[in-house]
Amino acid sequence: MATIASTARQTRKLAVGEILSFAYETFCSNKVRFALTALGMVIGTASLILVTTISLTGKQYLLNQIQAIGSNMIYAEYQSGSQRITNTAPDPLTIDDLSAIRAQVPGITAASPVLDQAERTPLGGGKERDIHILAVYPEYRTVRNLVVVSGRFFDAQDQQAHNKVAIMIDTMAREIYGSPEDAIGKVLRVSGLPFTIVGTFKERVNTFGQSEVTDNTIVIPYTVGRYFTDSTTVKQLYFSVGDPTMVDPATEQIKQVLKSRHRAESIYSVQNLTQLVTLADKVANMLTLMLALIALVVLLVSGIGIMNIMLATVSARIREIGIRKAIGATNREIRFQFLSEAILISLIGGLLGVIIGLAIPFSVRFLTEYRIPISGLSAIVALGVSSLVGIIFGTMPASRAAKLDPVESLRYE
Repeated sequence: MATIASTARQTRKLAVGEILSFAYETFCSNKVRFALTALGMVIGTASLILVTTISLTGKQYLLNQIQAIGSNMIYAEYQSGSQRITNTAPDPLTIDDLSAIRAQVPGITAASPVLDQAERTPLGGGKERDIHILAVYPEYRTVRNLVVVSGRFFDAQDQQAHNKVAIMIDTMAREIYGSPEDAIGKVLRVSGLPFTIVGTFKERVNTFGQSEVTDNTIVIPYTVGRYFTDSTTVKQLYFSVGDPTMVDPATEQIKQVLKSRHRAESIYSVQNLTQLVTLADKVANMLTLMLALIALVVLLVSGIGIMNIMLATVSARIREIGIRKAIGATNREIRFQFLSEAILISLIGGLLGVIIGLAIPFSVRFLTEYRIPISGLSAIVALGVSSLVGIIFGTMPASRAAKLDPVESLRYE
């Protein structure tokens, strides 16, 4: 009995090997027809991989942009006062709020107030210009992730010594002095006080005027900015935490500290960029879904092409099927023969599509400085989908071939 079972297994192995060999020979004898059929599969599988690559690249770009603004940043601002009919005095943020938050909220690594003021400043030669002054702590550079283009940012020593130094945005430095480098050492008079420009800066990501930094901004030490006002109130408070997981808890704690220090009816906006990160993730996922649906339509069309070519192949080989059945081929072997041909077409097309889909991102990484993320899982999924397409759309032609009557097949002309 064991010998009979072993002989049967060997016979099945020979039959499977013979069928696969026969399918390969059929493919080689009709290279152009099968190659054109596989072309749709090549495009479809390559599209799936490129869709994933585009999605990952888009997500990485958006997250890098948000990171450049300051993904660990939290900012607070006074919005409005009482909601009652009677008017009450404003209840803005103060520098004491900053100190209280730093003392009560753990995890804060940097903080800065923002005191802003608009001035019209003489430039010499009878020319004047409107400028936007931001009085901040030296930590403002860290919190806002600013880039020093030339010179330096003022430090704690400048802050403590009340040095009249200024950092000018690079766009204004180019407009007034010709370049950021030429602006260093120049003196700008603000409210009659001479400020020496010690550096120029820019935002790491262009916020297009949607932040407190504008195209005519200069930044000065907060202690010097207090010369222009008798109040301790500030426009905004900026904070940065060391761990991204602490952003949301710290945001809530800052809200509670402000609530405890001010009137109950006062409203303060305390926000972070976590919502932007979530939105970027949703946008990238939606983009992936839409492009994946397009790629699946391409695969569907290529699958229909495989089914059509296999139906035509069955019609052209009816007599051959009759001969194979006459010499002992079973329905299962006939079905597997034509199904293997469909799978072979889809696999060859899928493999070439994977190679093309991976080659394009790799070539971009090789030829440029951009590091496009590549997902190996997408290649595996693409191969799996291409095989599935071959099985699904090859089953009908294979079943039709297996059901042919051998006698009628031998009579077919």
